[in-house]
Parts: sequence; C-alpha cells; structure tokens
Amino acid sequence: MDYIFPDSGWQYVKDPSTQGWDTTKLKELKQFIIDSANTTGMMVIQYGKVIFSYGDTKELSYIASCRKSVLSILYGPFVENGKINLNSTLEQLKIDDVNGLLPIEKKATIQNLLTARSGVFHEPSYWGDEYAIAPKRGSVKPGTLFLYNNWDFNLAGYLFEKLTGTGIYYAVDSILARPLNMEDWDKAIQQKAVDTAKSIYPGYPMWFSTRDMARIGYLMLRNGQWKDKQITPANWVHTITTPFTTTQEMATFKAPYYKDGAYLRYFGYGYLWWVWNAPADNGAYRGAYTAQGNFGQYITVLPALDLVIAHKTKAAYERNTSNYLTILTKLIAANNSALSTTDK
Repeated sequence: MDYIFPDSGWQYVKDPSTQGWDTTKLKELKQFIIDSANTTGMMVIQYGKVIFSYGDTKELSYIASCRKSVLSILYGPFVENGKINLNSTLEQLKIDDVNGLLPIEKKATIQNLLTARSGVFHEPSYWGDEYAIAPKRGSVKPGTLFLYNNWDFNLAGYLFEKLTGTGIYYAVDSILARPLNMEDWDKAIQQKAVDTAKSIYPGYPMWFSTRDMARIGYLMLRNGQWKDKQITPANWVHTITTPFTTTQEMATFKAPYYKDGAYLRYFGYGYLWWVWNAPADNGAYRGAYTAQGNFGQYITVLPALDLVIAHKTKAAYERNTSNYLTILTKLIAANNSALSTTDK
C-alpha cells in the first residue's frame, strides 16, 4: 500500500465525513476542549492527513516525559547495528553515581533501564517520576519490579550518548527532524538539566511543536518507515510498543499508592512507551500505545483506526489537561468506523 506522508506541511481533509467522521461530533469535541480542557495544541492524523486540529500547533514547548519515548525510537538503529547491547550491565559499563551504587544494583541491564525495571532506586537529578514510593535500595533484584524512575531514564540517555558517540539532540536532529521534514524543530533551544548533588546523570528535556509531535507518531504508525527510508527498525517499533510490564502487574504494586490512577486501569509499559493492555486493549485501542508527559503532553497511536493524536498543554502556563482520555473517547466516538472495530 502506498501511504501518504507530509512533505513541508501536512495535508488537511476538507470534509472529514468523507473518511467516516461525524462532523457534528467533531464540533462538539472542539467545544468540549474549549470549555473543559487546558489543551493548547492538538492534531489528529488519519491516513496521513489532518482530520482535526485545535490551537497553536506550531509553537515549540516542553514535552515533559514524551522525551523518553523519543529516546526509545533513537535506540533502534543502534541496537540493530550492535553498538548498543541491551544485555550489558551497569557493572560492565562501569556505571556509578553519587554516594555509590550497590553491588546488586550494578547487575541491572540497559534493557532494565528502558523498561523501568532496573531495581536501582537512586535519587534522580531531574524530577517527574515515582521515586517517592520506591522500595528500599537493594531490596529488589533488577528486572523484577516496574517503577517509573527518572534515574533509569536519565542513565538511558547518558548511555545512548556514551555507546553511540552521538549527542541526544544531535541524534534527534539527524535521525528524526531532518528525515521527517519537521517544520519547527530547533536544536539550538534544547538544553539538558541536572542537579549533580543528587545524581550525575542529566535529564534531556525536549521542545517540540504539536505538528512535529504528530510526525513522530506517524513514523511509529508506519512501523519506523518514512517514505522510502527505514528510520528505526520495524521489529524495534514492535518491541518497544509491546507490554513488557502488564497493567495487572503494575497495579499489584501501585494500587495502595494510586487508588484512582487512570493508567493503572488501562496501561502496561513497553520500552519507554505506555501501551494499552488487557482488558483495555480492544476495539479502537487494539495495538494502541502512547507517549505521555506531565501537564498533558501526548503522542498517541491507534493502529486499528490508522490514527495519530498529538496533544499539547503548554507547560509554562502551569496548567494540566487531566481529562485527555475523555478527549480521546469523544474523538473515537466521532469516528463511525470505530464502531465496526469494537470487539463484541
């Protein structure tokens, strides 16, 4: 099948009803966003064209933890060519940190870092995780427990640079931004953040526009291929978006802390991507996955509907779009073909 890809800009569908969309419900969705969300930019892509957009899709702003999913994409070519061995341990890589790592912690592998199962509960240098509920250090064998810990993710960024000899922002620029013809990416404004009193491994915040986030999602939807070029291996896309940690396993540990956490009901975790997992992985959500970041940043892929949703809430406003899943539900309800994909 010949897929449509954007060139210098996205193509827009003038009449979404021709692709099975209820335009009245799309108007209702827009009004719901205006009335009930803090969305600053949103773009919905189906079959390579824009079905729906809202707000400022050009503005560059902080995408929070979506950065981790972008890093996961970058890992693919280097895992394939052997520069990165996912089974390498921190001990083999000579990794240590402020006040030292424990012997058991040094048994963690790169794979453990990418799946948030390192068992290293060292304080990270960059906020935005679940460090506050971490078990006692040394009490968990690497690979046996999921904990969303920025220490894992920050070290994964450091090791990417160490093993490939390529800076993260340069890699985004050369591997993603240029080949995907991103419209707004600016390497010059990207800047790492670190508190070396806590950890020597920095965070790597990223700033993207909503419409360039949509290009990342569309690359994933097309299994790592952009036009005639394989940007990241198709088998890697499958690996990182397949649940490594199930919803059930996650909830077993976290339920006492997050009794009403939406992601405990819907999401498992792959390699730096959140994945819809049983019992929620059916109908429009079959095979679905998302990057998500604080305040309301999302890059969501729904393969069952050939759909990509990029959603942005500008972090500088210090507001949060906590009802993104409601927005998603209303969007899917506006797609008439979604009814035929729902499991009976």
